[in-house]
Amino acid sequence: MTNHSEIEHRGFITLSVMLATIMQALDTTIANVALPHMQGSMGATQDQMSWVLTSYIVASAIFIPLTGFLTAKFGRKRIFIVAVIGFTATSMLCGAAQNLEQIVLFRFLQGVFGASLVPLSQSVLLDSYPKEKHGTAMAMWGVGVMIGPILGPSLGGWLTEYYSWRWVFYINLPLGLLTWFGLVAYVKETPIDQERQFDWLGFLFLSLALGALQMMLDRGESLDWFMSPEVVIEACVSSLAFYLFIAHILTFSNPFIDPHLFKDRNFSLGLVFIFVVGIILLATMALLPPFMQGLMGYPIIDIGFLLAPRGVGTMIAMMFVGKFANRFDGRYLIGTGLLLTALSLQLMTHFTAEVSGASIVTTGVIQGLGLGFIFPPLSTITFATLNPRFRNDGTALFSLMRNLGSSIGISMVITYLVEKTQTNHSIFADQIQLFSQPLQQAIQNKLVDVQTAEGLALINALVTKEAATLAYLQDFRLMMWITLAALPILLLLRKPAPPAKTME
Repeated sequence: MTNHSEIEHRGFITLSVMLATIMQALDTTIANVALPHMQGSMGATQDQMSWVLTSYIVASAIFIPLTGFLTAKFGRKRIFIVAVIGFTATSMLCGAAQNLEQIVLFRFLQGVFGASLVPLSQSVLLDSYPKEKHGTAMAMWGVGVMIGPILGPSLGGWLTEYYSWRWVFYINLPLGLLTWFGLVAYVKETPIDQERQFDWLGFLFLSLALGALQMMLDRGESLDWFMSPEVVIEACVSSLAFYLFIAHILTFSNPFIDPHLFKDRNFSLGLVFIFVVGIILLATMALLPPFMQGLMGYPIIDIGFLLAPRGVGTMIAMMFVGKFANRFDGRYLIGTGLLLTALSLQLMTHFTAEVSGASIVTTGVIQGLGLGFIFPPLSTITFATLNPRFRNDGTALFSLMRNLGSSIGISMVITYLVEKTQTNHSIFADQIQLFSQPLQQAIQNKLVDVQTAEGLALINALVTKEAATLAYLQDFRLMMWITLAALPILLLLRKPAPPAKTME
């Protein structure tokens, strides 16, 4: 039996938790475009500025798994309100920071408080809607999760360009206040489990594993990966800590994360799927802005406008899924989404440095549609058969896997891009012979003079541009194959039993 006051205020509850989700999701990408401006204002190096992103990501990864324990011990509403207040306050402090040390510290604290926002918003919505409406609820919730990272760069670029980088953080104040009001007024508190004990050792192992992994992923590219002793140490610490964590939860009587969670097949496969979605969502967004800025010469504002329709595609798909979620098997919707995403990536493999804005918008909308078809049914299927007592822990792990997928995906595509650019440059340079027809033609037309340093530099610049363009296309193809590789997992997912109608 669903509580009537909850039904009455369901719209307010949905709006509040969506704002919390959007707020957190925005902050994973919004600060990226502001980094150069922050660097200039604080007189820091590029390497030092990377800690502004690293501190947030590491803190978020470490504290996401804590969500389940904290909500069980202190109540979900209480923890949610503390997280929103803490996140909003630390956002203000980030905006007011006067030096690098301050902003890195405040970003870390922002990650600590922000870690639980997404999993808590998901579990509140799942509990606020009857089972037959979970598809609709997840579609609405997914808007925040998916739109946030897509709108982040364009909103961040606009705020930085016309106001100041500080407004990238100040924008969270109105969102935080509205979220806080909605939570205080309409969300019900959950029962408190006084018996639940905190597994310090399990938390320590998992924190070390996640923290070291995120550090490795974030620092690897700039330090040339395993050529760096720092990266090797981080990889060893992460691997050992993960091994100790798994051994611990399998042998300890009251572990930090209950291994019975993973006995639910749909939940375990859902974690694999959301990991892949995390790779696709943010990895593509990490590639397109430098492609458009570096090779096509677009200003950051125009890039934001050209990428924004991706979010429109996502919203259209989610509206469709929300309306017809109960009429279609979720697995078919996910399959459609994967195929649409793969199609968009295949079209992107034909991009050139002169690609039109219309082509970028078209592929973006198709990809947005694909991701919109994947996310809500995936969230619904993942939790459809999971015991409700595991819901808070389950949503925390779901968010963690999405974040890990994003981190690993971004590191993977950037590393692949650098490697392929170097390889392509070497191949192209070897093919340029003094007597080759295109070069001879360029010399005859006085387009280039191979006798001067300027002429040679021009040839090298052209080769570098072509090598980089091809490397981006190879990256898009890699992403396409990763997307298609997820399709067979659909065959392992069980179709949830149709839910019994809830009395309202």
